[in-house]
Amino acid sequence: MTLSEFNETDRQSAVETVRPALDIQRWIEEIVDGRPYESTDDALAAARDAANPFTDAEVDQALSHHPKIGERAAGESKEADLSRNEQGGLGESTEDIKAELARGNAEYEERFGQVFLIRAAGRSLPEILSELQRRLQNTPEDERTEVADQLRQIALLRIEGILS
Repeated sequence: MTLSEFNETDRQSAVETVRPALDIQRWIEEIVDGRPYESTDDALAAARDAANPFTDAEVDQALSHHPKIGERAAGESKEADLSRNEQGGLGESTEDIKAELARGNAEYEERFGQVFLIRAAGRSLPEILSELQRRLQNTPEDERTEVADQLRQIALLRIEGILS
């Protein structure tokens, strides 16, 4: 969808256009209600502003839609398709890396009680594995901050893709 189409479409269609980027209703409504935007950069700035900060409940809600890193998103939703494309750009994974990711994901989930979330786009599997190991050393409070930042990064990349 072009920016002009997004600006001109009805509210419900605009909401459904934004939802796959990040399914947080308040965030979606702030972006949609901020229309019309002069440029994609203006829309991205609005999305960034609406994402700062996310509440703990919003982070929890968003995490419920994300697959584990290294696992293929299930379903036919636009969000699942975006996730598959993002993780598909990571390249081929060796059995060793798959096993390390599985161990790291399990350790992360036990430590923090949630799925490990990272912006996959533009990263390699070894880089993601390194970040996973680093973040396992975070305090729960520090990790919550990092997860919210990763959500923002993912959402902004998706919005940019949706509107271009």
